[in-house]
Amino acid sequence: MTSHSEKYSSYLSDHDPDAGLVLDAHGAILAANRAANRLADSEPALVLPTNTGALITACLRQQRAISGVESRFSGAILLWTFIPEPGAGVVIARGRDATEEIRALDEATRSSRLYRLITENTTDLISRHAPDGRFIDATPASWRLLGYWPEELRGKRLEEVFQVNQAEARLEDVRNRLRDDGYATLTLEIRHRDGSKRWFEIASRAIRETYTGSVVEVISVSRDITARVESEEHNRRLAAELAHTTRLATLGELASSIAHEMNQPLATIVNFASASQRYLKQSREHPECLDRVEDGLQRITHHANRASEVIKRLRAFLSKGQKRTAPVQVNELVSNAARLCQWDCDKHGIAILQQLCASDPVITADPMLLEQVLINLIRNAVDANLEARQPGNGEPPERHSTITLTTCVNREQETLIVVTDQGTGLDEQGRRQMFTPFYTSKPQGIGLGLSMSRSIIEGFGGFLDAYPADTGGLQMICRFPPSTNKNKAVIAPENS
Repeated sequence: MTSHSEKYSSYLSDHDPDAGLVLDAHGAILAANRAANRLADSEPALVLPTNTGALITACLRQQRAISGVESRFSGAILLWTFIPEPGAGVVIARGRDATEEIRALDEATRSSRLYRLITENTTDLISRHAPDGRFIDATPASWRLLGYWPEELRGKRLEEVFQVNQAEARLEDVRNRLRDDGYATLTLEIRHRDGSKRWFEIASRAIRETYTGSVVEVISVSRDITARVESEEHNRRLAAELAHTTRLATLGELASSIAHEMNQPLATIVNFASASQRYLKQSREHPECLDRVEDGLQRITHHANRASEVIKRLRAFLSKGQKRTAPVQVNELVSNAARLCQWDCDKHGIAILQQLCASDPVITADPMLLEQVLINLIRNAVDANLEARQPGNGEPPERHSTITLTTCVNREQETLIVVTDQGTGLDEQGRRQMFTPFYTSKPQGIGLGLSMSRSIIEGFGGFLDAYPADTGGLQMICRFPPSTNKNKAVIAPENS
């Protein structure tokens, strides 16, 4: 071995950083440089490829170099080149350490495979766009979502593909946000190539030029949310149906109050009509009676209009349709709700005390839905007061009680409507559970009134919650956000 090493050492250099070996026709090592010995701990054969013998034979027989042959040893990856020396009948093998290079290539291959797998199979549309919005490229999901193959989209304008009303104005707003913030989202109803309408949720991010910061490309992810939008619309319709059904049930329960409110103007109309008839008969002998007839007719008109207003309120309360928000005078609405519940309260010996804000605050809400919430809260307060009179609750049956309706504006400019009862109250756990759907402590209750009331108030940007009252019962507080109207702040009730 020593003589062979000396003979073939001229083919190798100990200063070469790559492993070098001189191999005979049978694959035996005739010489090795320092790098090869160091790499394999004086056993250079361990780092050679497993098919070295076949490689040497092919190299000598074909008289050509064979390169890029991989071998792995102790976590290292070598790329070997086999070079024939025809005159000597030997092959020089040089092994380059390519560990980092090959691992990086493997990682890039895996990443490319993963990226291709994601883009080709994702249900969302991933697309690249020029700064003016033209498509540069898109994933195959474009066919299902838009009706275009990626090859057809290239170069097309967004307005041409989406076919939506006022598309240019909305997309221009998105371009401005991408330019200023680098990110923008958009919910858009588009028209599919087959003519059907679909809802898209599009999130876009700008790719900027390194030095100037200008937008050079936009990456967008578009998701079809048609099913979600239709489901939300269906839920809104169901909620409206449920609210209408609840109003019908409330109307039935308030029938006595409504009958009482209608009976008063109708009875007055009858009385004034009878009196006017008598004065009219006496007018031939006593012309001054005509003045009394005129006065009676004016009063009949006044009370007829009052009855008409009651009917209008009932029709509005029972109306079925979409939610319509408008400025609402809180004091007037609270008084109307109290009037509808007055007869029921009088029947049970419960007084309604109204403490209305002098500034008459105005909020933005649906008056019909808000009135429904207040009627529900007042009727719950009636039940709470009656429950406090039951035997065993420590209250005399003949005791009269009060429900207090308060309106105010707190220091944060929030408008509050507070319904306070004199019931037995609830502990903290009971106050948490009372807004849970289908939770009720009433034998005939279904447990939807308070949960629906909270949802209605939250729909107006407010909140409904319960707190212990000084009376021993509960304070139900409807809290509404600051209004654009200049409401004057007054002292708000406790817990506000």
